[in-house]
Amino acid sequence: MATLRSKMKMPVKTHVFEAMQSIDIDALGKCSESDLRPVLPALVRMALCQALDSSDRGDRLRTSISVSLSGLEVVNNIVGLLSIDFHSLEQDVKKEQQLRAKAGGNPTESVLIMQLPNGLALEFERSDAARRIRLILSQLFFVISELKEGRAGNFHKTSELFDCPVYLEEVSDILCIAHAELPGLLQLGEVAEALLCLSHGPQLLCQMIANFPESFVEVCKSLVLRGEKVEEDSVGGCRRLEMLQMLAAMNPKDALSIRALCVEHCTMPGLAVSLSLQMSSSSSRGTSSLKGNDVVSFISSLLLGSDQTVRNWFAQFVKAAQKRHRDAGRKCVLQSLRKYLLQQLKDLIAPGEETMPESSVVQASALIRLYSALKGIATLKYSEEEMKYLLQLITSQPPLSHAGTRFVTLAVCVIISSANLLSGIDEEQLMISWIRKLLAKENEFEKEDGGTSSFGEMLFLVALHFHSNQTAAISELVCNTLGMKSIVKTSSLTRLRNIFTHEIFTEQVIAAHAVKIPVTPGLSATHTGYLPIHSIHQLLKSRVFSRHKVPIKDWIHRQLIKSALPIHPLLPQLIDCFVSTILPKGLKVEQTNQPFEESEILAVYSDFLNSSKTVGFKTDQKMETGETTQAAREGTKEKGENLAPQLLMLYYVLLYQDTLLSVSKSPVLSLRPHVSYSVAVMSQIPINYLVQEAQRRQQQCAAIYSALLKLLVTHYPHLCLVEDWLEDSLSLASSSSSSSSNEVTALPPPTSSGVPLSQAAFKTAVSCVVENPALALSQLNAMLRLSPVDLQKFADPLVTSLPSLLGDSVPRKILDLVQRVWFKCHSLTPRRLRLATVNALQVRQTGTLKTEIFSEQDVMVDPLVVLRCDERVFRCPPVLAIMLRVLSAYIQASRLFLHQTVTANTGVLAAATSAADATKVEKERMELKNALVSAQESACLQILLEVCLTQPQEMETVKGELKSLREVRCAVFSFIHQAFIQEPHLAKLIHFQGYPSELLPLMVAGVPSMHICLDFIPELLGQPQTEKQVFGTQLLAALCSQYPLPKTMNVARLAINVMFTVLSTYESHVWCKMFVHTVPSILLMCRAFPPLCEDVTALLIQIARVCRSQLAVSSNTAVTDPIKMDGPAPKLIKLMKCAKQNSSSPNFHHLLALAQETFQQITIGTSVGGRLY
Repeated sequence: MATLRSKMKMPVKTHVFEAMQSIDIDALGKCSESDLRPVLPALVRMALCQALDSSDRGDRLRTSISVSLSGLEVVNNIVGLLSIDFHSLEQDVKKEQQLRAKAGGNPTESVLIMQLPNGLALEFERSDAARRIRLILSQLFFVISELKEGRAGNFHKTSELFDCPVYLEEVSDILCIAHAELPGLLQLGEVAEALLCLSHGPQLLCQMIANFPESFVEVCKSLVLRGEKVEEDSVGGCRRLEMLQMLAAMNPKDALSIRALCVEHCTMPGLAVSLSLQMSSSSSRGTSSLKGNDVVSFISSLLLGSDQTVRNWFAQFVKAAQKRHRDAGRKCVLQSLRKYLLQQLKDLIAPGEETMPESSVVQASALIRLYSALKGIATLKYSEEEMKYLLQLITSQPPLSHAGTRFVTLAVCVIISSANLLSGIDEEQLMISWIRKLLAKENEFEKEDGGTSSFGEMLFLVALHFHSNQTAAISELVCNTLGMKSIVKTSSLTRLRNIFTHEIFTEQVIAAHAVKIPVTPGLSATHTGYLPIHSIHQLLKSRVFSRHKVPIKDWIHRQLIKSALPIHPLLPQLIDCFVSTILPKGLKVEQTNQPFEESEILAVYSDFLNSSKTVGFKTDQKMETGETTQAAREGTKEKGENLAPQLLMLYYVLLYQDTLLSVSKSPVLSLRPHVSYSVAVMSQIPINYLVQEAQRRQQQCAAIYSALLKLLVTHYPHLCLVEDWLEDSLSLASSSSSSSSNEVTALPPPTSSGVPLSQAAFKTAVSCVVENPALALSQLNAMLRLSPVDLQKFADPLVTSLPSLLGDSVPRKILDLVQRVWFKCHSLTPRRLRLATVNALQVRQTGTLKTEIFSEQDVMVDPLVVLRCDERVFRCPPVLAIMLRVLSAYIQASRLFLHQTVTANTGVLAAATSAADATKVEKERMELKNALVSAQESACLQILLEVCLTQPQEMETVKGELKSLREVRCAVFSFIHQAFIQEPHLAKLIHFQGYPSELLPLMVAGVPSMHICLDFIPELLGQPQTEKQVFGTQLLAALCSQYPLPKTMNVARLAINVMFTVLSTYESHVWCKMFVHTVPSILLMCRAFPPLCEDVTALLIQIARVCRSQLAVSSNTAVTDPIKMDGPAPKLIKLMKCAKQNSSSPNFHHLLALAQETFQQITIGTSVGGRLY
């Protein structure tokens, strides 16, 4: 391709401009007179004018310039231009500008030129230097004024002086001298725009810029900013393009800067392309410092970059150029670009059937991707010649390398996106032959590529989409591979679909080939391209393996084992599809895959199970030398590498169990034989450890973390207790600055007692904890420094030591440390530790040889087993906190176990009976299940409430509840509060069952959720049993003291009305026994709500009257009147004691005294004292 430099006349040579930029006098001295002619104004000024640089170097420089100019005759004319009076000229120029600024002025009027008797050209030849400058400036300012009036763009101005080639050199000299002497009046940006309107404007501007090289970037930026979006559509745009091309040819080093300005401001795309072609041509001749050319990469960056504005701008340029070419038939920049790209195609095609050179395959990939972008984004229509050579390049034989694999992948996508490349049968056969040759060499490509990616998998995936007629998926695949949004028309894929599905890949071939594909070693999210998992996932999704009875279980198992972190986002989807083929939810009978065997599942966790037995701190010589520590560190590192397979297998098991549970609910699907994993398998999987590791590495496990948590909360809620998660989060925060828990730390320092940490030393310390607690403290503190993984070795000794730590003589510090160690160990293996704790704290029955050992299922069936422990646990707060955590977990597990047991056979039951009967039976089963759950949980809470009662032996020792009983009550009340929040109906059930009334004030004060009892107290007061009415009134009195709210006051008023009703309707002995217990509660209501005093006093007066009437019949009422005596009547005290001994008879004496005492306290509380302040 001929360069732009050869097409246009260069007014200033490149080496002259470079010498002017660097003021290289030696280089200028070597130039010819014709080369120096454009820059003589600047050289003369440097030689004659006084410079600011007065150094010796400046003097030598001016001397050298004078020597170089001494032999040039034209220098005298330039010296004459410098000799005029520029001060008066400046004044006239300012007046000229003011005159031109007036709207509607006469264009012939001028301050610089008063009259022209002989015409402009003749006047210019006959005038002196001063008048010549005025003539040129007058013409220039006239053009500038025309531009300011809005005549830019296609405006063209004819001028005798500027259009005549004879005057160009002198005009250039005058413009350079005028700009140098009048810098504030002649702006180069305005001058450049004015010269655009003149015939020889680009040449004059280049000569001006050569004299002032420092203004090159400024002028180019001004020209680019004022350019059009598509410059070739107008005459002015073409002139601007020519001017900037000449400037870039004069200074090729700044061509990239000009091109960057075009892209930044989205103007003059033709200039950007022409500059790229110019630099490419210069690079091919070796005249540029650029290595290679960047035409393909530059155009690709415009179309495939992230800037949508730039993409639309260049696409519009291509569309407009195609339209202009069809309409006018004239040559444009786009044609030059297409010619260049076509030549690149021809150069890259290997002759015959030879393999493409390794050095050309990357360029070929970029070129076919660019052609695809031009067609898909810029809607470029290929010519027949372009289609011919593009197809030849696509069907070339690539080398056995990663770049060759990438080339094949791009080539297939280009064929799909440009199906019109296959214009005939010969082209189709060429493509089919090319694909078959590539498939024959697929193993060789993978061997050379290292198995990181495979074009064969992409071909299989395309064929799979064609088989399932998923054109949208094919379009997405093509767009993702090419990295662009390309419209793939469905109508154009018909021929390709027939080729892929009938000529190359049949469905059975695809299924048989898929199971033979080797898995990707170390598959993770870092792998890019199309991998075997993409094909297998699509085949599973479309049920191809099931239709052709091809087993795929082994391949999936191998791929899961070979996975790594970060987890590939397609692995969870693969497991979902695999489980759906094992347990299909459709009614149609089809071939199903087999689930993983239990041995295959446990094999994934073999490393963890083995290392948990060996990792720990030994006391032998090997540990001291560090050999075992290094082995443990390597084992833990291997566990970290195996975390991805373990997480994926856990996800599979949970998803399988979830799907199996949903399938069992269907009457039809439940009749099919299904395999369920045993509880023993689930108990060996370290679920809690895996979830914690996934939480620590959420970014690496993002593809599976949320789905795994959802399944875990659904099927193992007892592993998702809020307390456990909070403690794990706090431990993560505290260990963020230290090493992570899955790393084996160095051997800790010896304990303070000098005894190294070991199981035997810990057992010895526990056995003498009372005599020598320091030894146990040292061992426990050392255990706290271990990671949860290392601590598992001490789980069994810790649990077995719990019964011996329940004594009163054990220091509290020891118990607190034991609790911390237990919870730290519990964070890793909660299920095993909970069960071991339950069995360790069981009551040891005397006379039996062996204590009953409970299994996990035993405790889930009956969680009350947890509370059948040593009674000393209920007076040991640290151990009680452990038991309450265990109890909370097993209550959750029991609720889930009963629910799954009831719903497991729902489908079988529905299939065996009619729909109506099945619904009725299922409803009854659910009601029975809910009743059993409520009974178990309420029993647990009742037992815990009994624990809060003060025992007789404690009443003598406890002073102000400052000992362990108060801490026990706090722990129990907190547990009850959580139970009430989780299941509010439990609060109603517990209070309808009742519990000792002395616990009521403690419950109301210690359980924040007790306020919900206000909702059902009216119902409790309406019960026919007197005991429930008394309990409800006492509960209400405690709530009034704790929650003095309007709602509480309304309920209290209701309770008083109920007492009025009881007094008037019940028999005397019934209401007497009731009021003896409820009258003291009325006082609490009045203290909380003084407005109730009026109703309460009326009630008390009525009670006193009825009691006196009853006593008037059977006893002397005088002894009951406290007003008539100074102190308690001995006879009244005697009668009250007799009444208490004989509880069967109504104690009206006691009730009357209570009523009078209550009335007196209400009166005292509501009366105003003598002093208000």
